[in-house]
Amino acid sequence: MEQTATARSLMPPSPADDLRALAADTSADLTDTAALRRAYSTGPGATSLAKVADHIHPLYRPYIEASPFAVLATVGEHGLDTSPRGDAPGFVLVLDEKTLLLPDRRGNQRIDSLTNIARDPRVTLLFLVPGLGEALRVNGNARISALPALRERFAVSGQLPASVLVVTVTSCYFQCARAIKRSQLWNPARHVQRGALPTPGAILECLSGRSIDGAAYDGELQQRQANTLF
Repeated sequence: MEQTATARSLMPPSPADDLRALAADTSADLTDTAALRRAYSTGPGATSLAKVADHIHPLYRPYIEASPFAVLATVGEHGLDTSPRGDAPGFVLVLDEKTLLLPDRRGNQRIDSLTNIARDPRVTLLFLVPGLGEALRVNGNARISALPALRERFAVSGQLPASVLVVTVTSCYFQCARAIKRSQLWNPARHVQRGALPTPGAILECLSGRSIDGAAYDGELQQRQANTLF
């Protein structure tokens, strides 16, 4: 036993241990703007600055109208939140060059994003268009409207959104295609099969201490979601 322990102590650290030590080392942390600029010394190019508009430029509007999916980022007293939002292309309505309207469709009722917005109106929307490498980022301030007449304008099959986000745009610009190209996000050959990852039911059963029947949850999930999309 002693020889085994000694032999183990002489073994080189595993790649995981080595990586853990490197990640824990704070000696080279970049903690202020000056340090960041030393590491990123070239600075943004002219095109990175020229693309920014303080409104929805006519050349940016088609991206929003073609997008069926966006990520909503918010900030609140308990931290940051990001939330996926999706519907038919153009589900985020460009009311005018400074205003977007985003209906809040059925979700998990946690209202994390909305709670944040009620306390801090700052938001960011990142729009994706299937097949395109570029993404579109919109920054602004939002308020949450439950006005019945406004909600009715976004009814689908008689179902009204619980609220509508009214976003006042402060900046808008495209993000280059490098991230999408590196990830091959739209490449069908890279798509992951559902069975390769734990199902929602399996996760819920494990994290709930088996108080939730995972198999039953998964068995009902597709129909439940189909019945509650809007």
